[in-house]
Amino acid sequence: MTPGGRGRSRQNAIYRPGALGTTPRVPTDNTELERRARSVLDARAWAYIAGGAGGGATMRANREAFDRWHIIPRMLHGTTERDLKTQVLGTDLTAPLLLAPVGAAGLVRPDADLLIAQGAHSSGIPYVFSCQGSSPMEETAQSMGGTPFWFQLYWSSDEDLVDSLIERATAAGAQALVVTLDTTMLGWRPQDLDLGSLPFARGQGIAQYTSDPRFMTLVRERLASAAAAAAEAGAQVAAKGAAGLGINPRHPVGAARAVRGGVGALLSTSREHPGDLRTNLRSPEPRAAVETFLDIYSNPALSWDHLVTLRDRTSLPVILKGVLHPDDARRALDAGVDGLVVSNHGGRQVDRSVAALDALVSIREAVGPEPTVLMDSGVRSGADLFVALALGADAALLGRPHVYGLALDGAAGVSAVIDNVLAELDLTMGLVGAASIQEITRDLLVE
Repeated sequence: MTPGGRGRSRQNAIYRPGALGTTPRVPTDNTELERRARSVLDARAWAYIAGGAGGGATMRANREAFDRWHIIPRMLHGTTERDLKTQVLGTDLTAPLLLAPVGAAGLVRPDADLLIAQGAHSSGIPYVFSCQGSSPMEETAQSMGGTPFWFQLYWSSDEDLVDSLIERATAAGAQALVVTLDTTMLGWRPQDLDLGSLPFARGQGIAQYTSDPRFMTLVRERLASAAAAAAEAGAQVAAKGAAGLGINPRHPVGAARAVRGGVGALLSTSREHPGDLRTNLRSPEPRAAVETFLDIYSNPALSWDHLVTLRDRTSLPVILKGVLHPDDARRALDAGVDGLVVSNHGGRQVDRSVAALDALVSIREAVGPEPTVLMDSGVRSGADLFVALALGADAALLGRPHVYGLALDGAAGVSAVIDNVLAELDLTMGLVGAASIQEITRDLLVE
């Protein structure tokens, strides 16, 4: 236990400079945090990070679910110290919080994954590496500085690539494998669609793949096949000219815009691809990597039959992320899965989906107190984390807020957001009378 607690320490770190006129670079208020992050992000980055599926009903439902629950503080409990430590599937946690995987965070800052890892390490919180990361997992693991991390897997349609990613994560030191189930195809995301913006199509967020030997074998096979087809087609392909790009010469403005867009895409894919920029600009490989990724990154046919093969493919604890129905939760645990993350992908996949917190309640009731159940989607504060724990989560994953901190102050911004969330959790525990995570129970809530 920490005398005085994490909350008072964080307050002092803010109030003392405040006496001299210095205010926090990263706001403690979540609405202001989001507002300031939006002010420094470009339209594409904001749409991808903050946007959701459809009209945003699921995102709103996630927050409304938290708003329905109220904490009942208890008085005269004499609690002066709190112990936030816990353990989940063999991973020791200094607090019941992990950073959620966020794909294509390179939209926000160069080397985003490395900066997030550094921020997580500074605050002593594990990070779940995104399969759609902007840096190879081996480099991100080094930036964790010994702080535990897990790896998120999107199940590719190429089974050898699935094995390669698992093997690399194990070799890099991941302590668990988090298989995301709810993104076998992209949801309907108007913010991205209206900008015509998909980061992966510009080579952003595919570093786990372009650093993978199996994936690059697929890329080179694609190039070889394309070269053979081009040689066979010969002059017929060249004759298509501008028509093949969909450019109408009668509309020079549209043609110029298409050319600029093409140059921008070329620069982006060349910068993101491993190797020298000048060499990449002259090579077809970066574009072929993007096309290969778009073809195979996820498997729409993913089924229970695929999941049962994991026991022969990894010794890591396996956690399924994206479970929302009690029957799916029971079936997963019966199949030998080690844990679940109750999640609707932050409202990014299915509009009008059930709120993750509501699903947590029904799943915990269905599976009982013993199985490991985490949750994400909608967690914004220490008070939210308290509610999730009281309703049965063993820990929670924090998504968008840590990316907003990244946007404002890099690794220090990530760390600040974590510290603020855990400070509020610690203070809430102290004011309610819970001396440990195990003492955060449902009888401290009312709906």
